[in-house]
Amino acid sequence: MPAKVLSATTIGLKSALVEVEADAVSAGLHQFNIVGLPDAAVKESRDRVSSAIRNGGFLPPHRAGRVTVNLAPADLKKEGPIYDLPIALGFLLTTGQIEFDYKNKLFLGELSLDGKVRPIKGVLPMALLAFEKGISELFVPRENVREASIVENIKIIPVDTLPELISHLQGVHVIPEAEKIDLEELFQVEEHLLDMAHIKGQEHAKRALEIAAAGGHNVILNGPPGSGKTMLAKTLPSILPRLTIPEAMEVTKIFSVAGQLPRETSLISKRQFRSPHHSASSVSLVGGGTYPRPGEISMSHRGVLFLDEFPEFSRSVLENLRQPLEDGIITVSRAQGTLEFPARFTLIAAMNPCPCGNATDPERACSCSPASIIKYQRKISGPILDRIDLHIEVPRLKFEKLSENRESEKSFEIRNRVEKARQIQKERFKNTPTVTNSEMCSDQIKNFCALDCSSAELMKQAVSRMHLSARSYYRIIKVARTIADLSENDTIKPEYIAEAIQYRFKTE
Repeated sequence: MPAKVLSATTIGLKSALVEVEADAVSAGLHQFNIVGLPDAAVKESRDRVSSAIRNGGFLPPHRAGRVTVNLAPADLKKEGPIYDLPIALGFLLTTGQIEFDYKNKLFLGELSLDGKVRPIKGVLPMALLAFEKGISELFVPRENVREASIVENIKIIPVDTLPELISHLQGVHVIPEAEKIDLEELFQVEEHLLDMAHIKGQEHAKRALEIAAAGGHNVILNGPPGSGKTMLAKTLPSILPRLTIPEAMEVTKIFSVAGQLPRETSLISKRQFRSPHHSASSVSLVGGGTYPRPGEISMSHRGVLFLDEFPEFSRSVLENLRQPLEDGIITVSRAQGTLEFPARFTLIAAMNPCPCGNATDPERACSCSPASIIKYQRKISGPILDRIDLHIEVPRLKFEKLSENRESEKSFEIRNRVEKARQIQKERFKNTPTVTNSEMCSDQIKNFCALDCSSAELMKQAVSRMHLSARSYYRIIKVARTIADLSENDTIKPEYIAEAIQYRFKTE
């Protein structure tokens, strides 16, 4: 009699149920077949499951005749060792070696040869799927329990070994249910190693970062080596508002699917700061692979993506930023289908003005030829620069600034203003998927960013003199809306427009 055990798989950041059907026929030569579009790791489950069952004291598949395991739906590709545990249980059920009620139970886990259950990746989206499907019990490896336990209204059972699980299912020795995790306790006060107060001078750049944090705008920092561009970028997370629970769940799903969620972490409760090296490939930045996984862009979702030495990145790699900077998603297309990963991040790019870095330094001579400077700056395309809202010059600091004892404004003081501005935006965009001003569509700009006569005239002059594109026009208005929010003003005044214009790319 065929047996059926429920499992699951991940497709991008989503999950789908997989029915593990097992059937055994005693007649004929020994065969152990797994069908249903399995990859190499799934096919290798035959050897892992056989050894785990034998070492658990049960009749192994090679002595049961012909065994067939079907992973349904058959047209969905299956990958990874996640099906070891349900395959073993399905075999033991169909051969009559164990009996239990397998309805409303979902099983996930990799088996070692001695029957131990090893951790897997992608548990959180599968736990959410189990809740959505009304499944009452979820059996996961013990090391994945903290990740699964943040899902409410579902019983999480930690599993250490196959024999222990069988003993629990047959009522011999019941495994205690995992305790639920209080999500509010995870959002404690964040500690940051770098504070805005540690940065001497650079008030203009600090102001720009405050605007970027308040409205989710992208920033490029241009200046000579040692002027503080990297330190400025690293202090941005200290002024960003705390993650909300829905945002934290989404970020945690990304890390879980990518296999980069720390084992002792149940929820990513801090905004991420990702800083890939300029030698990073397109796949590492965007995501992809035979079975697409999120890249650095997606793992910086709702956080900061810092690209130091911006022109040193490959041109093809930088062009991959166009879609996420505009739409907040990254689309990965493969022969078997197309997947979308969220990518709503704040980009901080840092670059030198020329190859030697001294073109804008008044105290050091530049050794670069005009042609080499133009070639260096042209490594970044116009469409990419057009998508960056705030272009900031970061000059070299003089001795007087470096040696002054006056303490700068602390990060928590700036964060308080940023959070007030974000609260204004939350009320403005309630009942919509929009979170920050930078995400506004044209209709929302029309509704929430009305310009008076003075402001409209100033924008008209800017478009005419700076030859602004339509994208630049709307981005200036978005930045001005953020500046108004920081000032707690409903009206976009001409001075807000003027400040937003000065942050645009100066060669436009």
